[in-house]
Amino acid sequence: MNDFRPKLWGCMREYTKDQLFKDILAGIIVAVIAFPLSVALAIASGMSPERGLYSAIIGGFFVSFFGGSKVNIGGATAATVMTVFTIIEEFGLVGLAIASIMAGIILIIMGLFKFGQLLKYIPKTITLGFTAAIAMGIFSGQIKGFFGLTMEEIPVKVMDKFAAYFKVIDTINIPTLAIGLLSIAILIIIPKITTKIPNSLAAILITTPLVMAANLDVATIKSVYGNIPSNFPKFQVPEISFELVQALIPSAVTLAFLIAIVSLLACVVTDGLMGEKHNSNQELVAQGIANIFCGFFGAVPVAGAVARASNGVKNGGRTPIAGIVHSVVVTFILLLLMPLAGYIPIPTLSAILIMVAYNMSNIHEFRYMAKHAPKSDFIVLIVTFLSGVLVDLLFAVEIGVVLSALLLMKKMSNTSSVIELKPDWEDEIQSEPLRLKSIPKHTLVFEIEGPMFFATVDEFMSISATSSTKIVILSMRNVPSIDITALRSLEELLKRCKKKSITLIFSGVRELPYEVMRKSGFIEKTGEENFCDNIDEAFVKADVIGEKAIKRNIPKMIVTD
Repeated sequence: MNDFRPKLWGCMREYTKDQLFKDILAGIIVAVIAFPLSVALAIASGMSPERGLYSAIIGGFFVSFFGGSKVNIGGATAATVMTVFTIIEEFGLVGLAIASIMAGIILIIMGLFKFGQLLKYIPKTITLGFTAAIAMGIFSGQIKGFFGLTMEEIPVKVMDKFAAYFKVIDTINIPTLAIGLLSIAILIIIPKITTKIPNSLAAILITTPLVMAANLDVATIKSVYGNIPSNFPKFQVPEISFELVQALIPSAVTLAFLIAIVSLLACVVTDGLMGEKHNSNQELVAQGIANIFCGFFGAVPVAGAVARASNGVKNGGRTPIAGIVHSVVVTFILLLLMPLAGYIPIPTLSAILIMVAYNMSNIHEFRYMAKHAPKSDFIVLIVTFLSGVLVDLLFAVEIGVVLSALLLMKKMSNTSSVIELKPDWEDEIQSEPLRLKSIPKHTLVFEIEGPMFFATVDEFMSISATSSTKIVILSMRNVPSIDITALRSLEELLKRCKKKSITLIFSGVRELPYEVMRKSGFIEKTGEENFCDNIDEAFVKADVIGEKAIKRNIPKMIVTD
């Protein structure tokens, strides 16, 4: 059970008053950062503002309490905005609550079955592609609020949004656009001046009084959503039906997958800052528990938030206590300050999310990939991005993984080859030279390079012999692995050799391929005596077999299909 031990338990053994003070300070700072982001992300997800704070309170607490990272902090994140918005549009808030609970269960199962390590095999090109697609989705959702466009409904699909915006482009509200541009300027300039004040908070503190004092015709949270509840969320069990659960499975899987990737990426980032190592499986379990409770409390689904976690570390947070303090402080903000939050301008929140989208887009990474990455990697990046924008995120990940796998197999097949060694082979082979200089009479020697799997079968199925061949030696010293398709092809080669009375000898078979051959019974069929440790031994054996064959004057025929 040590594999599923929350980091909080270990941190408490040597906890000090000094660290408690640092964690409290870090938690307060993170809560201040989390407040505007939580509100903005809730609105972007199609939910009322207070539900973003619910996620910081409920989800943030459970992520820190049960987490596999000392400093990861949970809350509403931009990564789930598109998926949550789509779920609400199709199934409503009840559907989202059920999808959150289902995603939580999936995450717990992933953690218990130790799938945390598997996520590291997802190529960076895919994570960059689908993250950029998320960024485009967030950006497209903020155009209405940023420009103050007049429109009744916003479409779900990204391209449909832009088409709808174009139709109402003449309804731009100039004061709204001015506040939006001012907010963007503040968000860019403040970090260059000071890092002590969160830029998103600075944008709110400057633009909100400005809009109120000038009585500008700018939409605010209160004018759009009415009075915001300032009470603690209530526990509610959503009305569940089998049909609804069945319909929500794809959305819940997508949600779970996004939460898992984003949370573990956040852990990797904070590992680098801390010099520590997180427990990925325990983190998945914690995220699962947090999202189950978010579903019951009507909160936005949560994930590990890189911005919150990294800011917590930078401000002295070193244990999950900082994340728990963050939840407590957000609770006080909800109970005491939410009436004031109603005056926050909508274009300011849109500007905050536009900057979030820009940072998520990783434009510099796209430029680097375009200049330096192999074409195949860049293709995966672009295809994943376009699939996420034009279809959906789950499809983007699926097509990205499949395309990456196909391209990887193509690369691996290009590294595999079968080379016939001639008497002057020492001058032709670039690998470590074999030791004997002469090849026994009536013997063909083939050097197999690279992994033997289904994509490379054609290479070694082309092995053939002359009419005078008595022995075929396969040197497998450079074969790291073999799959069942390649093994079946070797069995076919063995049958062909036996049919033509040719002895098949294997040289230098490595441990992994040898074990596969042993378990399948191939070694028994071939004869264990025909497996030699090195080419010297194989040549000696070939000399003996060749001399015996000559004495018996056994005719040989060409090995063909």
